[in-house]
Amino acid sequence: MKKTAILKNDLFLEHNPGAYHVECPERLAVIYEQLSRPMIGEQFIFPDFQPASHEMLETVHTNAHVAHVASTAGKSFASLDPDTQTSSLSYDAACLAAGAVTKGAEMVMSEEADNCFALVRPPGHHAEADRAMGFCLFNNIAVGAQYALDHLGAKRVLIMDWDLHHGNGTQHSFYDTDQVLYFSTHQFPHYPGTGSLLEVGSGAGEGYTINVPLPGGQDDRDYGQIFTKILVPIVRQYEPDLMMISAGFDIYQGDPLGGMKVTDKGFALMTRILTDLAEEVCDGRLVISLEGGYNLEGLRDGALAVLNELLGVGLTEEEYSDLLSNNIESPTIDQARNIAKNYWKL
Repeated sequence: MKKTAILKNDLFLEHNPGAYHVECPERLAVIYEQLSRPMIGEQFIFPDFQPASHEMLETVHTNAHVAHVASTAGKSFASLDPDTQTSSLSYDAACLAAGAVTKGAEMVMSEEADNCFALVRPPGHHAEADRAMGFCLFNNIAVGAQYALDHLGAKRVLIMDWDLHHGNGTQHSFYDTDQVLYFSTHQFPHYPGTGSLLEVGSGAGEGYTINVPLPGGQDDRDYGQIFTKILVPIVRQYEPDLMMISAGFDIYQGDPLGGMKVTDKGFALMTRILTDLAEEVCDGRLVISLEGGYNLEGLRDGALAVLNELLGVGLTEEEYSDLLSNNIESPTIDQARNIAKNYWKL
């Protein structure tokens, strides 16, 4: 069994954007409750970690943005964006969330853990350099990736984003560099409106942003085909030193904000593909950060499916093979593959 670290802290439950907001503390509480059960929690390690410093945050965000979010500390309510509100401890939770992802990167790069799951909130992938948006205050995974490049010896980092919504902030953080390969599957057109096929990076980063915009209704097998036909061969060529996942569970069937049909087995499938790929290209170094997901059942079951795969005790070989057995013909997937062929051998 692999050594899997979970980055969790009750401070993340104290971020409260307001009554009836879908990005609520219960999102994490349902997962934390499962981890409190001895037969589940005893399989993992739970390391301590520290908040990201302003210096770390400012490798991705402007000084003005960090100061703006910091100014909300201690205030019972502040609105940073029509969708993004804070409470008195939200700034502290956001700093700790970025610190959790950074700690995960440190642990896998130093071989203290085989892989890590940062079970954090607020989420991060919509946060731009200069503003909060889409429930996100700081871009947790971008901060972690940049820290790995600056301090942990990584030369190339993969960020795979399977959230329902396109990670505009993450894409923009690395749009002009080849040090990060950003690969996103997302419903399109959908919030935030970015992530078209033609957004491929610029300058030294051209070809290192790969978007697979989807119309909705895609299921476990569709995602399996995207991963095996496009993601896997590209990552084998890119050979990252570290793989990171923005894991949004809003692609779960029945999510109130989404239109996808992924089940818990689909989350297990994607994780299995990525853990196997990480073993092949970067000695298994894999860090996952929680993004969206607003169906509590989907969050609970999806997160547990991911965690089981990180441990290496998830899908049976028969289940795994069955989910990949149907060679689906999809014009949407073919379009994305054809764009990527301009830069990669597929």
